[in-house]
Amino acid sequence: MSTQGKVTSLDVAKRAGVSRSAVSRVFTPGASVSERTATKVRDAADALGYRPNVLARAMLTGKSKIIGLVVAYLDNHFYPTMLELLSEALEREGYHVLVFMASHTASDIEDVVSQILDYQVDGLVLASVALSSDLADRCRASGVPVVLFNRMLETDGELAVVSDNRAGGRMAAEHFVFSGRTRIGHIAGWEDASTQRDREAGFMEGLRAAGQGLFAREVGDFRLNRAQDATRRMFDTEIRPDAVFVANDYMAFGVMDVLRAELGLRVPDDVAVIGFDDVPSAAWPAYGLTTVRQDAQAMVTATVQALLSEIQGQSAVSQTKLPVSLIKRSSA
Repeated sequence: MSTQGKVTSLDVAKRAGVSRSAVSRVFTPGASVSERTATKVRDAADALGYRPNVLARAMLTGKSKIIGLVVAYLDNHFYPTMLELLSEALEREGYHVLVFMASHTASDIEDVVSQILDYQVDGLVLASVALSSDLADRCRASGVPVVLFNRMLETDGELAVVSDNRAGGRMAAEHFVFSGRTRIGHIAGWEDASTQRDREAGFMEGLRAAGQGLFAREVGDFRLNRAQDATRRMFDTEIRPDAVFVANDYMAFGVMDVLRAELGLRVPDDVAVIGFDDVPSAAWPAYGLTTVRQDAQAMVTATVQALLSEIQGQSAVSQTKLPVSLIKRSSA
């Protein structure tokens, strides 16, 4: 055998004294092959340093055992946690995750999904990015199941896994009202996101039920620096809010930093703060953030179940909405 270039399945077949198709069967999950042949092939592969070409096998079988994951950002700690849980869950089912980054814009997401489809992925998970109906139709036409994670479409029939964001918003409002807060503000996330709309809608419902209205509102777009700027604008007034519901924890950390370090306000004495997600750092003593908890593990489990059901040709529940809970800490 030449020492130049990659080791091929033909090299392994020659060393093991078997056919090339036997080598292929050994490295194809579920394929029929004798224990004696499998041992010979694996010993030869180990000796030569051979690794099967997964993408080449996908061209033959039509199954890549790869799931594409599109995320808009990873600086929010909720998504690295989700990515780890999702990768582990899919690997237990024999799949691997291919991660692509995309912005919120529809054109960028369409470009990224087009690239992923070129990899012949068996399924797609879109985490906190928008999906147009046209793009969903294109994925279906390609035979690729798509699950929206932490987002929903306005149209019926799309697979989506979300938390009960509206209920979470109501919980935040009820806690502020119960605590005696009367000048209640809201720092919104990206306004095109279904999660943002539902969280704010639930929050407003909770305030109205208590006979209160919203004292102040700004937009942080789920970005740390924009949430900090939103806080400066909201509190640049003689009469300031005494409570702020922030659309996710990541922004809430920035809000608390500005309130304490720049404005000299005490949390929660002067201003109570509630976030949304319950990322691990929310429990750090430096923040002690009261927040609405999303069950990341349950969301990932539901996502994997829906995706695998579609891949296997079974009918999956189109929209899964999971319960949330209010985690009370020192910030409120």
